[in-house]
Amino acid sequence: MKFPGSVLASVFLFVAETSAALYLSSTYRSGGDGMWQALTLLFSLLPCALVQLTLLFVHRDFTRDRPLVLLLHLLQLGPLFRCFEVFCIYCQSNHIEEPYVSITKKRQIPKNGHSEEIEKEVGQAEGKLFTHRSAFSRASVIQAFLGSAPQLTLQLYISVLRQDVSIGRCLFMVLSLLSIVYGALRCNILAIKIKYDEYDVKVKPLAYVCIFLWRSFEIVTRVIVLVLFTSVLKAWVVIDILINFLGFLFYPWILFWCSGSPFPENFEKAFSRLGTTIVLCFLTLLYAGINMFCWSAVQLKINNPDLISKSQNWYRLLVYYMVRFIENAFLLLMWYLYKTDIYMYVCAPLLMLQLLIGYCTAILFMVVFYQFFHPCKKLFSPNASESFQEWLKCACCNRRRRESCESAENTDLRSPTDREETPSSSKISSMPSQI
Repeated sequence: MKFPGSVLASVFLFVAETSAALYLSSTYRSGGDGMWQALTLLFSLLPCALVQLTLLFVHRDFTRDRPLVLLLHLLQLGPLFRCFEVFCIYCQSNHIEEPYVSITKKRQIPKNGHSEEIEKEVGQAEGKLFTHRSAFSRASVIQAFLGSAPQLTLQLYISVLRQDVSIGRCLFMVLSLLSIVYGALRCNILAIKIKYDEYDVKVKPLAYVCIFLWRSFEIVTRVIVLVLFTSVLKAWVVIDILINFLGFLFYPWILFWCSGSPFPENFEKAFSRLGTTIVLCFLTLLYAGINMFCWSAVQLKINNPDLISKSQNWYRLLVYYMVRFIENAFLLLMWYLYKTDIYMYVCAPLLMLQLLIGYCTAILFMVVFYQFFHPCKKLFSPNASESFQEWLKCACCNRRRRESCESAENTDLRSPTDREETPSSSKISSMPSQI
């Protein structure tokens, strides 16, 4: 049975980040910074409450008689109890023989054009561990993009304004960054497992390393760009954030309304129509929060029973990164034009170049992952490189057509005397046939 390392990592980041947030908010209070204290507590306690609700929802504890578990979740101690329960199940699984097992069928990734279906016995303990891992994976994504990402942006903004980085704030920012990158990594793995649910997916260590580097460069550059722009144009950053957030928030609903599909009734049997609407609104909120800082790796599809589109849309991925790169470059240009005296000792052109190169490095690692280390790359049709080549061919063909049309127009505009002096191609081509 697989060691529940992902559960341990999620709980460690949750506890460490919450403790650091409480300590840092106490320092803001002692320093008389009430606004920074309130925002730090808000970005810490709100995702904590959402994490508790997620764990209760996945394990369906609302319909069970477990008052102690509900009390621990109200005290924000639910993840610790769940982690203790996971390791109890893991330690007892090797000593207790299970009287009942279920059989699951998965297809192997095609090798040499052949794909075999394999059967695997899953015991009750392993099924419970799978549920716990799934719950903590979703909780890590919520913690990362509804708490850690705004928290990291806030603390870096405070450091820029004060031109000082304390040890506590530096440690807190490192923990927040690790939480965001880990949440993005879990989001990638969840997307792969949902899209290829019928296959036995095994992610190699090099794939984890590639995703980690890809997400690290992408998130760090994005956060720094937002902080730099906010430090010089505070009012305009609100407009930029609202456009990004509301665009991604309403995009799945617009697609749903345009499709004309009925409202999903069978999303969860225990839910009413109001409960289903609340859950879908929360999922679109999380979807918008992820896309604010990085690529979500999924396309939310409300009329789909799995709520995720299983098609691999390379052009949508390409458009996202092109638009995001242009946006980052524009925000950096505005920062360069309106920068204040606090950046007196900063080489602005060099910093802009480093941030743009860092974002391009993230795109490079993303292409490397999809091309070489994706566990289901053999199922792509076509893959990333082939899609990019097709896009280049289309662009080149359009350019050649435009040039040929322009040359044809120029030929038609030539004078009649020039046409008579120039031998026609038809006469030249007919000479060999006469001979």
